[in-house]
Amino acid sequence: MALFKKKTVDAEPEMLDVDAVMKKYDRESNTRVWQGAPKILVNAILAIFSLFCIYVTLFATWLDEIRLTSFMAFIIFIGFLVFPIRKGTQKVNYMPWYDVIFMLAGTGAFLYYTFNASEIVARYKITELEVIIGIVGIICLAELCRRSVGLPILCVAGALLVYALVWGSTNPDVFARVTENVRVLFYSKEGILSTPINVCSKYIVMFIIFGAFLERTGIADFFINIANALVGRFSGGPAKVAVVASALEGMVSGSSVANTVGSGAVTIPLMKRTGYKPEFAAAAEASASTGGQIMPPIMGAAAFLMAETVGVPYSNIVVKAILPAILYFAGVFITVHLEAKKEGLRGLTKEELPRLKPLLKQTYLLLPLILLIYLVGTSTRSIAYAAAIAIVVAIVVSLFNKENRITPKRVFEALAAGGQGMITVAAACGVAGIVAGLISATGLAFILFNGIVSIAGDYVIIALFLTMLCCIVLGMGVPTTANYCIMAATCAPILVQMGVPLVAAHFFVFYFGIVADLTPPVALAAYAGAAIAQANPMKTAFTATKLAIGAFIVPYVFALNPAMLFINTDGVLEVILICITSLIGIFAVSASLEGYLFKHMPWYQRILSLAGGLCLIYPGLVTDSIGLGLVAIVVVMQLIAKKKMATV
Repeated sequence: MALFKKKTVDAEPEMLDVDAVMKKYDRESNTRVWQGAPKILVNAILAIFSLFCIYVTLFATWLDEIRLTSFMAFIIFIGFLVFPIRKGTQKVNYMPWYDVIFMLAGTGAFLYYTFNASEIVARYKITELEVIIGIVGIICLAELCRRSVGLPILCVAGALLVYALVWGSTNPDVFARVTENVRVLFYSKEGILSTPINVCSKYIVMFIIFGAFLERTGIADFFINIANALVGRFSGGPAKVAVVASALEGMVSGSSVANTVGSGAVTIPLMKRTGYKPEFAAAAEASASTGGQIMPPIMGAAAFLMAETVGVPYSNIVVKAILPAILYFAGVFITVHLEAKKEGLRGLTKEELPRLKPLLKQTYLLLPLILLIYLVGTSTRSIAYAAAIAIVVAIVVSLFNKENRITPKRVFEALAAGGQGMITVAAACGVAGIVAGLISATGLAFILFNGIVSIAGDYVIIALFLTMLCCIVLGMGVPTTANYCIMAATCAPILVQMGVPLVAAHFFVFYFGIVADLTPPVALAAYAGAAIAQANPMKTAFTATKLAIGAFIVPYVFALNPAMLFINTDGVLEVILICITSLIGIFAVSASLEGYLFKHMPWYQRILSLAGGLCLIYPGLVTDSIGLGLVAIVVVMQLIAKKKMATV
């Protein structure tokens, strides 16, 4: 879900075209080409869909089955209008006959349920005709998901469906098995119409539309400029700009690839010019941009799903996410700082930096975001209401900037962009609902739980490690929202059974699902950054994994000691102590991986630093004391060696 995407600015001549990079690594950018009157018509349909979503979310009191199926019918209709059957150059104003059939058949399948919802719900059983209609609806949704999201999530869903049909039932009647699975997946609230699509249609849609309006206020440029003004002058400034800008953009954006390409179009060339290696420049941007997925308040839209799944207010999820996100970005910032010091890299010159004073006059651009956060935390009205108010404020704020003033034409464009932005998220959530429904129906979650528990025994740390591996593998190539849905259905219950608090377990699986955007072999954010930097993709992915060490460490901290998430805490002092020890631990681990602190570190110092950092990350007075001691020894040795070098 990309709430805003930045176009290339002041890029290097050898840099690849940004649109080409987006089309290669971000399926949302591979859209059908409409021009002239057809483009206006398609955009009008998309804008009408956004208005429909706003009306239904804020005012309608329809039966859930009517609301969700009409929403999905709209998604299928506009989805096939927007996404062609394959990547590549598209003919202008062309839609083949088979796409028209897919569009009409899928839309008709969901509308059939819409207009017969009360009767279908009342009688529970479905007819043979309804079985066929359900199969058509599922196939059309799967095809739209393939076009807009990709194959990985469909492979998971397909494997589970085969398992459910072949081994998931003892009924010898094949048609009875098919009927039951269609009923569960298409006509019940345990499949397509389950929590993911419900949350998508009620909350996420409003925030995507809000993001489309916010983009048109020029806030993306503001974030990059303010980051330049704040940290650009320091050693290795452009890399630090990437971290700060991505953290700021992450508050309103939900796509690792879009973040990487958007701000990376500016920061990666700057990093290369100041001396960073291409792989490191691309990795720094990718790791920082991926961190945007864990940055509140949006968190790749997974925050809404998490709130609904664990049964706590959305505002609570946002608050709990703050400290882990800060630690993550601190870890990336520390690593790029150490790399800059090790390579002796300079910051930007005064002439290259934007002036801070004029930027401060533009802080009014933050008002919609500030108001949104305030309303979410204090208002008794719905989250959707808060987003609607923020949209109005974004329009008002834009009036103070003639270059980015939201005119009626831009309102139309924002509504159309919001409608288009919903397609990928809704398709992913629909298929994620199928995955969750099949896992529940077949009992696979219980089988997975027994497998991990039998290996881990009573050791929670082993269960966490095995769960981490599952999350990374299952999360490869899957969008944030769908990713979290799968993790919440499969892996989170395992950790809860092992004694990890419910919210901490869901945060754990969410973090490691996100990491899949950086870890080889499917590291889309890293590959997108490598394309911009003209760097080796695999080297970039491994470097990005090293830079994002905080994403591998912080989840263990709050899983083993949930006080970081303000769970079972004895007070503010305990939270502060955990944050300090964790930050020192991340610093020590980063220094070990980078091989540099105040000077180059010999192998034994790197081992001591790594051991000390890991001890500080594991909660407990004994481990903290050992960790502080080991880190202190390394620091003293580094200072003595540096002093000797200075006197030579």
